[in-house]
Amino acid sequence: MNSITVLMTQSKGTINPNIYGHFSEHIGGVFYDGLWVGEDSKVPNIRGFRKALAESFAKIHPPVLRWPGGCFAETYDWRDGIGPHDRRPRRINWWYNNDHRVEPNQVGTHEFMDFCRMVGAQPYVAANMTSVTPLHIRNWIEYCNAPAGLTTLADERAANGDAEPFGVKYWGIGNENWGGGGRMTAEMCAREYLRFMTVCESLPGDMTFVACGANAHDVAWTRALMAALAEKGHRPKALSVHYYCGTAGAPQDFTEDQWYQLLHQANYMQNIVDDHRAAMDGFDPERKTAIFVDEWGCWHRDGSGPSRGYNLFEQQSSMRDAVVAALTLNIFNNRCDVVGMANVAQLCNNLHSLYLAGGEHFVETPNYFVYDMFKTHQGARQLEVVNDCGEFGGGEAFRKAAKPLPRVSASASQAEDGLITVTLANTSMTEPVEVKLSGHGGLLTGRAEIVTLAADDPHACNTFENPKAVQPTASELDFSDGGVITLPAASVTAVRIRG
Repeated sequence: MNSITVLMTQSKGTINPNIYGHFSEHIGGVFYDGLWVGEDSKVPNIRGFRKALAESFAKIHPPVLRWPGGCFAETYDWRDGIGPHDRRPRRINWWYNNDHRVEPNQVGTHEFMDFCRMVGAQPYVAANMTSVTPLHIRNWIEYCNAPAGLTTLADERAANGDAEPFGVKYWGIGNENWGGGGRMTAEMCAREYLRFMTVCESLPGDMTFVACGANAHDVAWTRALMAALAEKGHRPKALSVHYYCGTAGAPQDFTEDQWYQLLHQANYMQNIVDDHRAAMDGFDPERKTAIFVDEWGCWHRDGSGPSRGYNLFEQQSSMRDAVVAALTLNIFNNRCDVVGMANVAQLCNNLHSLYLAGGEHFVETPNYFVYDMFKTHQGARQLEVVNDCGEFGGGEAFRKAAKPLPRVSASASQAEDGLITVTLANTSMTEPVEVKLSGHGGLLTGRAEIVTLAADDPHACNTFENPKAVQPTASELDFSDGGVITLPAASVTAVRIRG
């Protein structure tokens, strides 16, 4: 019989809550008519933010939210987004040539920080390294973090409504500098990063400056960047990596072959993390530099979302996307010793979104429920698992070096209060699978709560017209009956056991 054995005494450490991070860029409909509706809107809101979304988001305990980009950051001037709303400039932003929408700057630093407080997330600010000076970013950090009354910038923050500092810990220095962020070589990026970081780190406070890492599997970039930084005696606290697993078919129109193609592409995240970490080891043998996978997700073609193409990159999410999310989060959990943060792209009305919204309409996608089901992993001690459920072949069609796709993706953890969480994804599109769940070095006993996300059709998704088409269901597992659980085809399951 297929089996998953949880090794109760073997662990790679604590699962950083930031692995369950999110990303919100000023692009398309992510903010305007997505997260932000304005305080004068008829749509129920909390200080301008869509009330239903804010309340839903808070329930999954988001640890960190990245903003304002993305590529948008590379032409963003933070001073455009402070002060009275009616005096803020309208700008042609990074994405204008794609959708001809201008940036109204109604959501700026204060609004974003307010939203983070509202939902309980730490802010992660992606700073512009391409088109402004290091002093400009240093001033932004001082504006955000200087104690009340200490400096003129702190006074300006207070005059704009927030006397107390925002305490922003995470600062990304540049974004995709190998591409839209300046088309730099790794050596050029290292030089610019050091220039900015040296100026910014002269400010007080516990901050993590994130260096711009590679696109997908470009380990040569990682090796060259780390070498250039090491030559100057610097080792960053964190290095970003971006990997989008792309698409196969369309969000709601894919064949069985395309189902497996996309899952193989998503499973390549194992190679992404492992191979970049191996490249870093030559310069960081103690592994003090964390990997931040601060953009990841499916990237389907435009037009499948409710705006029918008006919102740039907006796409629907089916059960296939939910399985991709579960597969990816399990990969991160099982590599929690090297992955310090991950940010799914993006929160609303875009790629791999948790929400779709427009006007008075609002819906949680299947991706949302995966995050809700996995949230008890946050801050828990990772537990190793022995996965004896077999594998799917066919990965060679994607990448010869790709690791096999597991028939059942799995990870496990135990929280301080004893709660054991085991998360499983059945990667078969058509076949349910029975799995015997057991423990080694400690028994799994009693009754367990099971939450399952599945649908009769793996193409199913939630729409404005049918917002409850895909919903999780609850059941119980009695270990005295053998601990056997049936995973529906194309499903995600969370098992919670009181240890």
